[in-house]
Amino acid sequence: MDLRLTAKAPATGDERAAVDEVLGPPSSQWEGGERRAEDAHMALGGHAARARREHLMTALHAIQEKVGWISPGALDYVAERLTVPPAEAYGVASFYAMFRTAPSPGAVVHVCDDVACRVAGAEALCAEMAHRFGPEGTVSESTGASLNGTGVTWQRSPCLGKCDRGSAALIQQAGAAVPRRELAPVTPDAVWDALTTGAVPAEVPVGAGVPQLAARAEPDSTSPDIAASPAAGPVSLLRRLGRVDPASLGSYRAAGGYEMLRRAIELGPQGVIREVRDAKLLGRGGAAFPTHIKWNAVASSPVRQKYVVCNADESEPGTFKDRVLMEGDPYALVEALTVMGYACGAEQGYIYVRGEYPEAEARLAHAIETARTHGFLGADVMGGGFAFDIEVRRGAGAYIAGEETALINSLEGKRAEPRNKPPFPAQEGLFGKPTVINNVETLFSVLEVLRVGGPAFATVGTPESTGTRLFCLSGCVAVPGLYEYDFGVTLREVIDGAGGVAGGRPLQAVLLGGAAGVFVGPEALDMPLTFEGVRAAEATLGSGVVLVLDDTVSVPGLLRRIAQFFRDESCGQCVPCRVGTVRQEELLARLNGGTVLGSVATELSLLKDIGYVTRDASICGLGQTATSAVESAVKLGLIGARE
Repeated sequence: MDLRLTAKAPATGDERAAVDEVLGPPSSQWEGGERRAEDAHMALGGHAARARREHLMTALHAIQEKVGWISPGALDYVAERLTVPPAEAYGVASFYAMFRTAPSPGAVVHVCDDVACRVAGAEALCAEMAHRFGPEGTVSESTGASLNGTGVTWQRSPCLGKCDRGSAALIQQAGAAVPRRELAPVTPDAVWDALTTGAVPAEVPVGAGVPQLAARAEPDSTSPDIAASPAAGPVSLLRRLGRVDPASLGSYRAAGGYEMLRRAIELGPQGVIREVRDAKLLGRGGAAFPTHIKWNAVASSPVRQKYVVCNADESEPGTFKDRVLMEGDPYALVEALTVMGYACGAEQGYIYVRGEYPEAEARLAHAIETARTHGFLGADVMGGGFAFDIEVRRGAGAYIAGEETALINSLEGKRAEPRNKPPFPAQEGLFGKPTVINNVETLFSVLEVLRVGGPAFATVGTPESTGTRLFCLSGCVAVPGLYEYDFGVTLREVIDGAGGVAGGRPLQAVLLGGAAGVFVGPEALDMPLTFEGVRAAEATLGSGVVLVLDDTVSVPGLLRRIAQFFRDESCGQCVPCRVGTVRQEELLARLNGGTVLGSVATELSLLKDIGYVTRDASICGLGQTATSAVESAVKLGLIGARE
């Protein structure tokens, strides 16, 4: 294949070394190596090289962590190594927000200004960053050097999954011993210290973001009225959090770890699926699809090989539940994915972790390696006569990768663009093979199903929404954090369980489900938080976000940030979403600025039309829900109420 390499300068030694560390040294000129005599008489690569395209993202991450950006020469070298057309490699590198294809400083600070952090004062923080380090994103186009005189380049970022800790930042620092660092809460001084001294933030105690754990340990606490964790009840996903050392397999096993995998082997694949069916377990990713149907479809397929994937690309603004689970109980996710692989007849599993979660990624990688060493992964798992292994793959800043077919494309080393369905992943998924994808909370629920039994699990919650649900409380609430309740708890009980509205101020509204969710008013406080309950109220549970807004929050500004989020995160593949999200953001800018076209009523009518088109004609859920929050705010009179 003629790759038509166009870089004016070849890859540097550092760039080549970064790629070779991922792909191994090149064996011939056909892989970008030194020319050998036999290379004049034969060509290597072809299918074997192209089959390694799945490592494209990993190689791009390695380059950026080494030198700070992905140069044309480095991109050409990766294209040679994987026999990927350079245009396609560039298409991937330019798609993801965390990759930089233009000269850039070695250190870039991403400061969250999304919905939860905005309510917590992100605008004031950004003003402080600008005062201390200069305007956002000031770099030389030719050299990538910072132009603000401080050597620090910062930029606004969508949600970093630290909504329970207030303002948050992520530092990418090329060549550093710790190339990605999370800061939350963050100040300009903390950023400066991290960059100049290499200071690593103090480790956050396991379970620090789960206030119910403190209430469970100290029932006589005089802190705000926090509802106790249901860990003492029949089902709890948080039962091990704060009680096990996330780095210790022994600690996990002492708490009952790997007993559920042992039980799964005793039941057999169909027995496991039967328990999941009897539990009436619905997926916790927002679509609420019956888990057993997915599993059985892949398990009964005659096609080999099969794959199972954990969707840990938790990018919904306001959501942090999966991060807390992965950081505090990583072995449980490894065990749960192994159970899914066993039940579905898969020998390979993947955990796709968002790039903004370095701590979760590191803990999962350690757990996988340790589990493999002790026989819980590999050619004969626990002596059960089946093979299964897991790889962690890192995302690179693309909300759309949370859509299951877009995630599959990303795992294959492509742009995270959704596929048309059918065929569904259970028929043709990863590498064209049957694939099951579930998120972190769903897989943790599977362990509880096996622990108590499917029928017993089904008695928790309501007949249509069984088990427990994790809720991410943030915004103007007294004690933000991750909370767990049986399905059927009311919105009022969830907010009161977190200490109520901070300062006792009046409640203005609650954003349920994140940016793709809906706003509800105080009149909805007695709504049961079940799939059927929120559906009847034309709301959604989504990813479990409960963003509380008091009477001081400017909702129009919040809505414009949501519109900007969808504008930026649309993959651009389909016109309704690509254009509709831009038009929505423009419309809200006009409303906020008082420069309406015609009248407010005309603008709101146009907004409704945009919603009809994006919902009915978009390829995936991003476009279909991009106007949901804004339209619900209009119904509540939170915006556009006056001419």
